Amino acid sequence: MSVVVRFAPSPTGYLHIGGVRTALFNWLFARHHQGKFLLRIEDTDRARSTPEAVQAILESLDWLGLNGDEEPVFQFERASRHAQVARQLLAEGKAYHCYCSPEELDLMREEAKAKSLPPRYDGRWRDRDPKEAPAGISPVIRFKAPLTGETIIQDHVQGVVKLDNSQLDDMVLLRADGTPTYMLSVVVDDHDMGITHIIRGDDHLTNAFRQWHLYQACGWAVPEFAHIPLIHGPDGAKLSKRHGALGAEHYRDMGFLPEAMRNYLLRLGWSHGDEEIISTEQAIDWFNLPAIGRSPARFDIVKLTHLNAHYLKNSDDQRLVGLIEPLLKEKGYALDAESEQRLIQGMPGLKERAKTLIELTDSCLFYFKVQPFDDKAKALQTPETLKYIQHLVEKFETLESFIPETIEQTIRSAATDLGIKLGDLAQALRVSLTGRTVSPSLFEVIAILGKDESLQRLKAF
Repeated sequence: MSVVVRFAPSPTGYLHIGGVRTALFNWLFARHHQGKFLLRIEDTDRARSTPEAVQAILESLDWLGLNGDEEPVFQFERASRHAQVARQLLAEGKAYHCYCSPEELDLMREEAKAKSLPPRYDGRWRDRDPKEAPAGISPVIRFKAPLTGETIIQDHVQGVVKLDNSQLDDMVLLRADGTPTYMLSVVVDDHDMGITHIIRGDDHLTNAFRQWHLYQACGWAVPEFAHIPLIHGPDGAKLSKRHGALGAEHYRDMGFLPEAMRNYLLRLGWSHGDEEIISTEQAIDWFNLPAIGRSPARFDIVKLTHLNAHYLKNSDDQRLVGLIEPLLKEKGYALDAESEQRLIQGMPGLKERAKTLIELTDSCLFYFKVQPFDDKAKALQTPETLKYIQHLVEKFETLESFIPETIEQTIRSAATDLGIKLGDLAQALRVSLTGRTVSPSLFEVIAILGKDESLQRLKAF
């Protein structure tokens, strides 16, 4: 059997972090089995679905490298197909018209609430003659759920799960206005798309029992299920914005790398021994459903940031320069051939200290120009400091070999001449060249700036 899985977000808002992990698990499962990963936009909620949300979802998946293998399916466009299936079930006696008024349904809910029972339809039109239908009521089509026995599902994550069929009510398939419901649309789409495995959040587990019977009634093979636990915050509570539950695009804008996000989300509820750093290639090779835990995972922005720092340190320097270029433009810094070369040369020292692309961008600005002094830097602009820098200017002007080794020797010699500690001279030099009290290796920074630029900055100081 060729594996076909799908990710089916609703475009009613951003693609939250739990959805991203679901997409990742589906994508990895498909890649592991050389199968297909499909995308379906469940846009049947016309009041809340927006083109902007659709675009945000597609862009987020593209950024994460989780693109579908075919063009996305839009659920709303398939409404006529969904309705056709409902009417076929009606014709076969597996569904029926229900003429309950809104008032009757409200009363059923109130009575159930009074008895501390979940709201449910009581089946009053299940075997009733449609000729008894009241005037002026457009009927819905309801599915005839089994009344006895139990439904058993072998779930790849949850194990064997059971439900007494007496807990099922006759769900609506087609509303009075002729529009299909979510339950019907999902089953029809999954069948028509050839989905073999449904990997989704365990908040859909109760839906699986209803959908199982709908597959059976239609005479279709039931896909295999894998319901994964939800993601909680560090405190164990349901993940919310205060825990960092933002859209995928927000993490991109915060300076996280897609490979770091994939690695982190993979480890949220899935494990492979004690491995923490897992490349995409390894993830594809190792991923399997039984290794998904049954307990909710806990999202920790600190751990994500730490992991991102690791991937930054191990990223290609040229690629990092390309990634921060848009961020530099936002700050008013244009990347030309000279500044690009400086950044590439300086990137090994810059990325050692950065945890995000935002930090990396901020830390490299001195390669364009001396940055405005903060209070600590201003405190170093003293008559003594000016004397130190003047002494160095004279030494640098006569220096023929402007490489880190000779620069270091010259600065050490100058410190000896001035009778001060190397650290004091280096700090004064760092501030005069960068405007900051912290930077990568000073000797490398000076070599990368070059003799002319370094002397120009020192004289300006």
